[in-house]
Amino acid sequence: MTAADTRIGPAAVPAAADRIAPHVRHTPLLRRDCLPGLLLKAEHLQHSGSFKLRGAANAMLALGADEVVAGSSGNHGIAVATLGRTLGVRVTVVMAAGAAEAKERAIRALGGRVVRVSGGVADRDRYAKDLAARTRAVLVPSSDHELVVAGQGTVALEVFRDAPDLDAIFVPVGGGGLLAGVCLAAAHLSSAVRIIGVEPDRTRRYARSVAAGRPVELPPGDSVADGLRGQRPGEVILPIVRHRVDELIGVGDRAVLRAMTLLHRAGIPAEPSGAAALAGALRLGLPGRSAVVVSGGNSAVALAAARSAHAGTGR
Repeated sequence: MTAADTRIGPAAVPAAADRIAPHVRHTPLLRRDCLPGLLLKAEHLQHSGSFKLRGAANAMLALGADEVVAGSSGNHGIAVATLGRTLGVRVTVVMAAGAAEAKERAIRALGGRVVRVSGGVADRDRYAKDLAARTRAVLVPSSDHELVVAGQGTVALEVFRDAPDLDAIFVPVGGGGLLAGVCLAAAHLSSAVRIIGVEPDRTRRYARSVAAGRPVELPPGDSVADGLRGQRPGEVILPIVRHRVDELIGVGDRAVLRAMTLLHRAGIPAEPSGAAALAGALRLGLPGRSAVVVSGGNSAVALAAARSAHAGTGR
């Protein structure tokens, strides 16, 4: 497979960076003595609490819709609702039955409408697509969309520019948009950095799909990392990942929780999904200098604190 087989090119990432700049924060690369050799990309400090704001902003700004529908485990929905409130866009978020209630409350508090559906992530996404068609709203997928992928890639664009001598970057893999965006950003900068995707042990749809040479859909799976429970690789995403990713590894719940505890002790309040990449880095223990994407910090405690802060300011 060549780069020409993909539906989106590396130049889309810097274009996304320019488009979304007024709406996103350039998050820092943090160093902690307890994690030598690792740089932590602090997307828990992003507006809306996760990297998802980047892809959502790129899609919503480029498409210019006045009504959107999004399927989400939570963080994408929070991002879309945050932007909807800023841009004056009506937002409906479709969530699967097992999605976190704290994230649903956060979406509603931001003015978004939430629809719960039975089944897993694949059922959720099919319902969201149908709902958007029926209501003539614009569908903004959580991952599998060219504009979303390009927006997520701006995470890596910042990492590679802030730390050009990296040996590796560890990326949590849910829908796969962040991983594909990292791959595109590396191609844009002609970077030889090693790209390692980290999936929960029980939902390794990208590893299985790459090994099989075709998309593999898994049954709904469970993981403490609620944002990484995808079932099927994205049509836009899989060719990009197959072309550029160096390794896809799995981590269990205990490893994720251990990594989250280490981050919390270091003053980084990551949610479980946000700690998965660190779990992968600790598992491999690569020599040299690596970056780890701490993809979000929307724990129930953090979301409750954010709601209280908004209420206190009258927003």
